[in-house]
Amino acid sequence: MSDAATMPAPAQATAGRTPLLSVRGVKTYYGNIIALKGVDLDVHEGEIVTMIGANGAGKSTLMMTIFGNPRCRQGTITYGGRDITQMPTHEIARLGIAQSPEGRRIFPRMTVFENLQMGASIKDFTHFDEDLERVCTMFPRLKERLNQRGGTLSGGEQQMLAIARALMSRPRLLLLDEPSLGLAPLVVKQIFNVIRELNERDGMTVFLVEQNAYHALKLAHRGYVMVTGSITLQGTGKELLENPQVRAAYLEGGAH
Repeated sequence: MSDAATMPAPAQATAGRTPLLSVRGVKTYYGNIIALKGVDLDVHEGEIVTMIGANGAGKSTLMMTIFGNPRCRQGTITYGGRDITQMPTHEIARLGIAQSPEGRRIFPRMTVFENLQMGASIKDFTHFDEDLERVCTMFPRLKERLNQRGGTLSGGEQQMLAIARALMSRPRLLLLDEPSLGLAPLVVKQIFNVIRELNERDGMTVFLVEQNAYHALKLAHRGYVMVTGSITLQGTGKELLENPQVRAAYLEGGAH
């Protein structure tokens, strides 16, 4: 493959730089059951980093742990050089991290416009009109449905809304949890194109958790593979796409 030749610069020179997000030795439990078994990973400014793995591997638990719910019992999470391990979720959001969670979790009884207002309220409304125009340009379907209740949207439109709501807070780091789950291929393509555009045009840093390994690794600068709460492989997106273990497990009729 020749993807590496056209890969944006941030993927090529992370050695020696302080990561924007750093996870070290993180262990998370549900009761007495350990879900994350000492996870280490880095996300550098300007990168798209993906984590792939089978359903139940712990990917979403890691995403939620970064955001403070649940809390890790051991290890540290730093963002922009600041320890956020024990910080309340609302304070983490104000630091410039936004999350589009698994299952979308929009406010179904609120209109699309009101959902977007909720996203903007994390910071302030200084740039609301500008940001509203921006997300409606990215997702024209939302512009047509601004006065429609979120719960009446299609699954693809709800996913667009979840991402747009996250973007309304002008994040420095965007966490995306399973954005393609249950969506039609055309909608998946559109959403991945938006993620690429956010990174290439705006320089947004993205940490993406995704079961669709092929699309995620094609998009990402770097990737990690999680198996039952542990990181088992890491490398560039290109390296992982060509890795025999990854191909066998995630790309050739294995877990998706």
